[in-house]
Amino acid sequence: MLRVVVLVSGGGTNLQAIIDAVAAGSVTNTELVGVISNNKTVKSLERARSAGIPAVSVSPKDYADRDLFNEALLAKVDELQPDLVVLAGFLVAIPPAMVERYSGRIINIHPSLIPSFCGVGYYGLKVHERALERGVKVTGATVHFVTEGMDEGPIIAQKPVLVEEGDTPEVLQRRVMEQAEWILLPQAIDDIANGRIRIENGKVVQAQ
Repeated sequence: MLRVVVLVSGGGTNLQAIIDAVAAGSVTNTELVGVISNNKTVKSLERARSAGIPAVSVSPKDYADRDLFNEALLAKVDELQPDLVVLAGFLVAIPPAMVERYSGRIINIHPSLIPSFCGVGYYGLKVHERALERGVKVTGATVHFVTEGMDEGPIIAQKPVLVEEGDTPEVLQRRVMEQAEWILLPQAIDDIANGRIRIENGKVVQAQ
């Protein structure tokens, strides 16, 4: 049974997609053992508690500096003893010590087709604003393993989404979530939980 901890910053729609997929049996061999948010009042914590999942906040505002916050975040993750850490809209830089300790065991969902519109400064609605400014015809989402470089880890899966005439950033964001993010992230967790995907020598390997 794969022990999964989900890290979130906002409303938790990707978290809800994971919760629903586990409940429906489309994600198997998986136990959601905890949800951690850097924000105390977000709906994602309510979503977790409603599903019976332990949910806590570890906020940078409660610590004198970022180093102390990083230590507290890592300690909370360690306490939950995850096999896999899932970043589902987590807008805080992952401490290098966590990346090292959980190497090959942290995945992230990003709302673009990496390497487009990714890296420092590209998060949330900003990704979709930039995609529309650039005039791309196809966008999408990417699930990847996390490394020290921002959005630079090995890609697990991608799914394209068409940009439509008249799209606003908000409309496009919703379509990317519905048509890509909410599908890709649960599928990646299921693939890892059932041995179909693993990382080996820095590359994603699919079981034959």
